[in-house]
Amino acid sequence: MNQSRTYSLTDHIIMQLQSAGETIDGHYKSHRLSPAHDVKESVLSPREKKKSVRYMRVNHTGEVCAQALYRGQLIMARDKTVKNALEAAALEEMDHLAWCHERLDQLHGRLSLLNPFWYGQSFLIGVCAGLLGDTWSLGFLEETEKQVENHLGRHLEPEQLPLSDAKSRAIVSQMQIDEAHHGQSAHEIGAETLPDLFKKLMKWQSLVMTTLAYWI
Repeated sequence: MNQSRTYSLTDHIIMQLQSAGETIDGHYKSHRLSPAHDVKESVLSPREKKKSVRYMRVNHTGEVCAQALYRGQLIMARDKTVKNALEAAALEEMDHLAWCHERLDQLHGRLSLLNPFWYGQSFLIGVCAGLLGDTWSLGFLEETEKQVENHLGRHLEPEQLPLSDAKSRAIVSQMQIDEAHHGQSAHEIGAETLPDLFKKLMKWQSLVMTTLAYWI
């Protein structure tokens, strides 16, 4: 008779450190083809290329934060339905992480130097959200995805990601669709609506992260 393995605290710590290292260092792969895989590469001007690199670096850092956030929440999740929702969202976010990294490589851009800091901070936020209970953790997930969806929509405006960069825009468009789905899923399984103060704090933290990742 097969028995499921019981992991010790040390096992969990090692697994979390391994996951953090893989996320930050780029040792991950997508489970879906990149939306840009069959999009023809455009000739970008130096200015357009620089803008694309900066915005895709911001998006990559956002996905680093998402992985850390979900892993922190998963540690504290109690309900199986909630765990399944978090795991499904984390899996799709891993695709986003890989797509953004691949696009940055194609553009000869670099990752944010602050990714280790953002990972650690987001992991702690996820743990704290999970401590509040499953419905509040789902509420945090729903609001996060709503803000990310809006953020990606702004990136698709002509003054941000260049219209000529069809590959990057294809990636961001699919990411936006996935984020909306994650938020809706959280809402449907019982997410609590966060207080306005929490929403404002989340927007402020996101603004700091995106600004720093754009430059550093």
